[in-house]
Amino acid sequence: MDRMSPTDETAETAAAPSSLPGWTHTYSGKVRDLYVPESPSDGEDDVVLVVASDRISAYDHVLPTPIPDKGRILAAMSLWWFDRLADLVGNHVVSTDVPDAVAGRAMVCRRLEMYPVECVARGYLTGSVLAEYRATGSVAGHELPEGLRDGDRLPEPIFTPATKAEIGEHDENIDLGRVAAMVGPDVAEELRTTTLAVYTRAAALAAEAGILLADTKLEFGAVPDVGGRPGAAVVLGDEVLTPDSSRFWAAATWEPGRPQPSYDKQYVRDFLTSADSGWDRASDAPPPPLPDHIVDRTRARYLEAYEHLTGRRLAARKAPARHP
Repeated sequence: MDRMSPTDETAETAAAPSSLPGWTHTYSGKVRDLYVPESPSDGEDDVVLVVASDRISAYDHVLPTPIPDKGRILAAMSLWWFDRLADLVGNHVVSTDVPDAVAGRAMVCRRLEMYPVECVARGYLTGSVLAEYRATGSVAGHELPEGLRDGDRLPEPIFTPATKAEIGEHDENIDLGRVAAMVGPDVAEELRTTTLAVYTRAAALAAEAGILLADTKLEFGAVPDVGGRPGAAVVLGDEVLTPDSSRFWAAATWEPGRPQPSYDKQYVRDFLTSADSGWDRASDAPPPPLPDHIVDRTRARYLEAYEHLTGRRLAARKAPARHP
């Protein structure tokens, strides 16, 4: 049996497999690939195979260079969180019995009718809402105390939803009234209360590991009606509480008044905005490939987030079979 070279392995985990036994590829997003059963049996026509790739995005672009093991880290972290949130809200996971080619980075999930809202909870002032606060003293309709700095803890967590943008477009921050107009007032209130409940639980668990959860983005959907019977109104889907969807900070180095180092793709963002990248964000040109040292540092940061939060080591990668 021939072993793959690192280059071969990286290429394979970055791209969506063209075929998987029993599944047909239907969609690729920034990070995840979706498959449906080729010949669904009874009860299988309402599931989808969700595969987390090693792709990474920044500034609304999918980059040409993958981050090895990123997909496995995102899948493992999401499953860990789903288990710890199950008493608060149902989730879309049905099984982790998946084809060998995507083992460790995929899960079989219920199909959901996703709400067109990014549900964001914030416990700290930072990121895209900082400019809004400085201009108006409020964020998404929430009046905040005067004098808050970048990185300050908020008096209480707030719900700051956003519209879902297509790849290459920007999300738009909106208020609860806009959400109610989109999904109805009852669902909007359930999205708000569930998002804040998830944030509160997750922030407490992260704090036990010495990590601050600055903010997180959640996605919810409804189980489609079955036989005329309405399904659950709000179900947690997509990924949850990963470095791609959340800002995690080390509590020991938290210092309000400046940007905080995050367990995420900050190395990638910093490189792309540096002179070394040679890339102009304002141009139509795609971002350049990432240097090896940026890839290595980013992988290490994702792995550190997973291991610190969960107290687990990432399982060894199963080598795919190679035929002579």
